Amino acid sequence: MALGVLCPRLELNWRLQSLACDITTLTSFPRLAAPNTLLSHDGCHPGAGLTRSLLKPSRSARAFATPATTAPATWTPNKTETTTLSNGFTIATETNPGQQTATVGVWIDAGSRSETDANNGTAHFLEHLAFKGTKNRTQNQLELEIENMGGHLNAYTSRENTVYYAKAFKNDVAKSVEILSDILQNSRLDEGAIEREREVILREQEEVDKQLEEVVFDHLHATAFQGQALGRTILGPKENIMSIQRADLTNYIQNNYTSDRMVLVGAGGVSHEELVKLAEKHFGGLKPSPTPTVFGAARSEPPDFVGSEVRLRDDAYPTAHIAIAVEGVSWKDDNYFTALVAQAIVGNWDRAMGNASHLGSRLASYVHEHHLANSFMSFSTSYNDTGLWGIYLVTDKLQEIDDLVHFSLREWTRLAISVDESEVERAKAQLKASLLLSLDGTTAIAEDIGRQLITTGRRMTPAEVERVVGAITPDDVMKFASKHIWDQDIAISCFGSVEGMFDYQRVRNDMSRMFS
Repeated sequence: MALGVLCPRLELNWRLQSLACDITTLTSFPRLAAPNTLLSHDGCHPGAGLTRSLLKPSRSARAFATPATTAPATWTPNKTETTTLSNGFTIATETNPGQQTATVGVWIDAGSRSETDANNGTAHFLEHLAFKGTKNRTQNQLELEIENMGGHLNAYTSRENTVYYAKAFKNDVAKSVEILSDILQNSRLDEGAIEREREVILREQEEVDKQLEEVVFDHLHATAFQGQALGRTILGPKENIMSIQRADLTNYIQNNYTSDRMVLVGAGGVSHEELVKLAEKHFGGLKPSPTPTVFGAARSEPPDFVGSEVRLRDDAYPTAHIAIAVEGVSWKDDNYFTALVAQAIVGNWDRAMGNASHLGSRLASYVHEHHLANSFMSFSTSYNDTGLWGIYLVTDKLQEIDDLVHFSLREWTRLAISVDESEVERAKAQLKASLLLSLDGTTAIAEDIGRQLITTGRRMTPAEVERVVGAITPDDVMKFASKHIWDQDIAISCFGSVEGMFDYQRVRNDMSRMFS
């Protein structure tokens, strides 16, 4: 049984909404993917989501060396082609004829945010049943087909998306699409499998509760968006896990697995024309929702950000884990990339690295010099119509918590009045490098296409993103900070030995002080 963190997501922010696991036996327990910041971009999160995968070693002769191919002279790198079928089902590809492999997957505009309080956890539960057999294949037959292809079949859930994808040799693209179609439209959802997975998910929840980052960030969402869909967890509460029935799963499929909410993405050795034909064959019969979804369109009402806090004090833990956030920006916001540059200026630091004196982050240098923390990581998490921009602090200097929080927020407010051109250029360079490094491989490219199409309705090429980031100025950063950070309400989530954490109003007051 193998456990590991898969790397499917390329969001330019923390994958705070997600867990990941690599499951070869399909009965393993997942472990958490640590939140990934922009500046330590994983190429891997939360993505990204609660993830299950079927990875089988190939016994085929194709596992050995294959001859290189030459791309046609007419091939245009980084070109994304899109087609929409009459039922609203979208196909998007980035073709690289020189690739011997391809990634194809279905990105669905539905996740835990599409649930209600009563059925919260259904999307994740459904994903657990993805590889348990269909009307056309038993679980063993499904595993054997993937093994014989030398392929990799994977699925994950996040707050706003559910994704099923496969990576295989380019000659197996047609078979991969057919398998994905079968899983999405013909899953058996046997009562026996549901009961078995119920126990697996309950044990998974116990593991999640041991991961302090996930605990802190789940509570951060819960307090910032309290009483709203974004405040719910991906797994759902224990009582829901215990009570979810087959009817709940089929209702979720009928309401959310509709043609207008899906994008079939292909990257690597796959032609757009071929994928369109396969989509018509295998997904042309899907029906759209009564009110078709427009990718990138804002939801009817954006959630309310609530200035608030939640504290879980447990002195049995030797450290304090603290997350503080203001309301961030959505994927489509004009300040999306400016928020990422501001995040990069605040930066990240870990005492174990021992390189603070060589970092450009002022906060890192100060925290290192005064021994205030074990680590800190800035984050900018975006959703369809809102976001969270903040910092995650870990410290065993329990008497210095107030100083740590104070100087972190002091750095935030500085962004509104005094930003050097040199630190902006450094942050931009790190962001651009992160973007390029994150698009390494067909799976990474497919993820980028799927995520961008669902969240914004279009895909920006790497060159286009580089131009936008390159145009950001210190004045842009200060305007962003003045509007979104300085004197704004904050959400606080903390866990562990947090007695030294000052009261909410004392911390909130630091947001309205002017420091240079």
